[in-house]
Amino acid sequence: MEQAQNPNDEKPKKTVPIPPYMKSISGSIGGVVEATCLQPIDVIKTRLQLDRSGTYKGILHCGKTIVKTEGVRALWKGLTPFATHLTLKYALRMGSNAVLQTGFKDSETGVISNRGRLISGFGAGVIEALVIVTPFEVVKIKLQQQKGLRPDLLKYKGPVHCARMIIQEEGLLGLWAGAAPTVMRNGTNQAVMFTAKNAFDVLLWKKHEGDGKTLQPWQSMVSGFLAGTAGPVCTGPFDVVKTRLMAQSGSGSDAKYKGMFHAIRTIFAEEGLLALWKGLLPRLMRIPPGQAIMWGVADQVIGFYEKTHLHKAPL
Repeated sequence: MEQAQNPNDEKPKKTVPIPPYMKSISGSIGGVVEATCLQPIDVIKTRLQLDRSGTYKGILHCGKTIVKTEGVRALWKGLTPFATHLTLKYALRMGSNAVLQTGFKDSETGVISNRGRLISGFGAGVIEALVIVTPFEVVKIKLQQQKGLRPDLLKYKGPVHCARMIIQEEGLLGLWAGAAPTVMRNGTNQAVMFTAKNAFDVLLWKKHEGDGKTLQPWQSMVSGFLAGTAGPVCTGPFDVVKTRLMAQSGSGSDAKYKGMFHAIRTIFAEEGLLALWKGLLPRLMRIPPGQAIMWGVADQVIGFYEKTHLHKAPL
């Protein structure tokens, strides 16, 4: 009787929907924790992606060089925009994904197909890329590429000053440099991540959204870690191109890279195919653990809401 493979057969009752605002809250709390823990890896990833002369010999050498020449605090450069960016990004990502999924849910059971999850995830990734990710990452990368800690020697004195300087020198659209590869990267990442997270929850823990079951933090972290591994490999070239476009100064004829496709061709011609996956290892060191941390926190927030609001009625 329980051999049926149709996911609808596994759910004897309609699942209870979780409000999008709760998804947003859970994501924002998870984003704060993730940013604080993983900022050093993000700084190292950015430095490696911007390194064209072979200054850094690898992740450990890059980290040690930064600490030796700039101090330990340099590993947390750009933390303010990064933490703010992650908090807002996850709030928008989780909330918009929940809203988009409502259009794909079965009216009788509340079940959503994998196709619906993919489309909703991609849509959420596009929205977050255009509204939040691109301008925040432009500022973050400009701050991270600066070497040294003495404020009087730095061009950008902080995130707000950096944003003002970019607008002054490059115009408002300068904050959206690299938007095209960011959209492709985030859309693909979120399409894969939301679908994979749900699949691992069902496969490993028999957990369905809205069923009232709360996973242990370690279970959520396992699912989140596994769901976060595929995206970086698939979207590596988009991430490298995004970083190069955001980091360069000038526009039009003054810019080395004229756009996403021109940047891909140029990097391939000048540095080889593998250069399009520069910084992949630190991305794999950052994104899957980051997803593990975020989901470990977010699932607990959602689980608490389910227990106290959705499944508290007496039987």
